Amino acid sequence: MAGFGVYVHVPFCARRCDYCDFATWTDRHHLMEAYAVACVTDLTRRVEAGSVPAATSVFFGGGTPSLLPAELLVAILAAVPRQPEAEVTVECNPDTVTPGLLAAYRAGGVNRLSFGVQSMAPHVLAALGRTHDPEAVERAVDCARENGFDNFNLDLIYGGAGETLADWQATVEAALALDPPHVSAYALTVEPGTPLARRIAASEVAAPDDDDQAEKYLVADAALSAAGRLWYEISNWARPGRECRHNLLYWAQGEYVGIGCAAHGHAPSGRRWWNVRTPDRYIALVEAGASPEGGHELLAGPQFDDEGAMLALRTRGGVPVGPAADGLVADGLAARHGPRVVLTPTGRLLANEATTRLLGAPTCG
Repeated sequence: MAGFGVYVHVPFCARRCDYCDFATWTDRHHLMEAYAVACVTDLTRRVEAGSVPAATSVFFGGGTPSLLPAELLVAILAAVPRQPEAEVTVECNPDTVTPGLLAAYRAGGVNRLSFGVQSMAPHVLAALGRTHDPEAVERAVDCARENGFDNFNLDLIYGGAGETLADWQATVEAALALDPPHVSAYALTVEPGTPLARRIAASEVAAPDDDDQAEKYLVADAALSAAGRLWYEISNWARPGRECRHNLLYWAQGEYVGIGCAAHGHAPSGRRWWNVRTPDRYIALVEAGASPEGGHELLAGPQFDDEGAMLALRTRGGVPVGPAADGLVADGLAARHGPRVVLTPTGRLLANEATTRLLGAPTCG
């Protein structure tokens, strides 16, 4: 896939969600202006060095990018050379969305939004540590449309504490009622060191149940597909033509650069690198004229090919027909689509096993 992506990490949050282990901070808001300046400086140096061509996609993730004052985010975006039709996405917490914010985004070149909805059930949102309510989601979507945004995503999470199947069905239905062009739905995972992990260890809440999450995945897939949002990656559904171009670049092992603390970059050679984790350190290194790179790895030969196969298998494009892929078809985990083999809904639930078999490694169990 041809293209070049720019990912900008915005590490600021008003409150850290109980399940989150991302590089985010709730006590560094005083660094926002210096951080934005460092991002612009970093980008400018890379552009001048010839390592950042005109981008086909830009993605502001976090953290909560919509907490950053709009003029600072737009200033970072202005430093990114872009193709005329580049996709520019900003992740937003519904609580932070205002008409002024979205008007500034629109004027500055943002053309896609991603709302962190997670659930439309108030008690599930509370269990996840989210600060917004379902009404805030509806207001944010209305605000987006009023400011000319016809391309947006709703991010959902299933399997939270206290969430029944009926709760999840209602969340999917409420999300579809907002007529989103794109929906992402992820199974809740328990990351070590998070408040959620500590609550589970203390038996305060139950751990996510695999069978429950599998049932909820199938419910979402059926409802979204029936509503014309087709799956194109295991956790992503969209109307045709509304797939996230930035994420497609990731899954195709395309080229992208990471700007900001903890952001990752990737070259077609298989070199992957990441920046230092904290905003303080990132700012200090950029101000000193030093590289903010914190580490790197090189995937070459079979490793690179295996990663490519793993990523491709997760998508609607699938993998080429072959003996291992045919075995997945024989067991109902995949289906033939011309010269390609694509995971079935059951296969998507068992994607790790399918990948292991495709790559020829012995399965566990």
